[in-house]
Amino acid sequence: MAEQRRDADGDEARAWDELVATARRTVADGLVVGTSGNVSVRVGDTVLVTPSGVPYDRLTPADVTGVDLSGRQVLGTLVPTSELPLHLAVYRSTDAHAIVHTHAVHATAVSTLVTELPAIHYMTGALGGPVRVAPYAPYGTPELAAHALRALDDRSGCLLRNHGTLTYGDTLDRAYDRTAQLEWMCRVWLTASSVPGLSPSLLTEAELAEAGERLRGYGQR
Repeated sequence: MAEQRRDADGDEARAWDELVATARRTVADGLVVGTSGNVSVRVGDTVLVTPSGVPYDRLTPADVTGVDLSGRQVLGTLVPTSELPLHLAVYRSTDAHAIVHTHAVHATAVSTLVTELPAIHYMTGALGGPVRVAPYAPYGTPELAAHALRALDDRSGCLLRNHGTLTYGDTLDRAYDRTAQLEWMCRVWLTASSVPGLSPSLLTEAELAEAGERLRGYGQR
């Protein structure tokens, strides 16, 4: 007998709308191409996640896709993203409520060059410190999830070698903003590093710590 799946409740339906809007934003802002990358949001013990191989502009409220924290599908009929193990590992190991994974061009390029993004800008502090590069592993594997968790230790974002970015936050907006900032910092570092005969200045550990403290009090309260 096929497994019974329930309908989304009000909070889940609203979260799905926000998830689809965020996924479409990654395409509009050039952070992903086609159906690459994925987005998820946690509502209680349910993780809503973009489905595998479906263009984001085709998703409707009826396409809500959700799993529990063990990966068992509880909402919808579309197959969840192939990166589901990565998302679930982060939810089980951190206080994340939303995750954005992209194949952003500059960030992916940086992931092939270094083991850690040099501290080119004070927004490094918004991600908890210098952004590490997780070693390569095939997409959708437990090995990739394990590498990413190590790179995320005390961080809210990392690069995945020869792959892309992963950021999380307490909201979809926060997770998305961290992805956009990470891509921007990678672009800045690549641009500065490309000037012949010159090397970009980098921030010290003390300067990053001060920036992190100031950023915690930034914005409206």
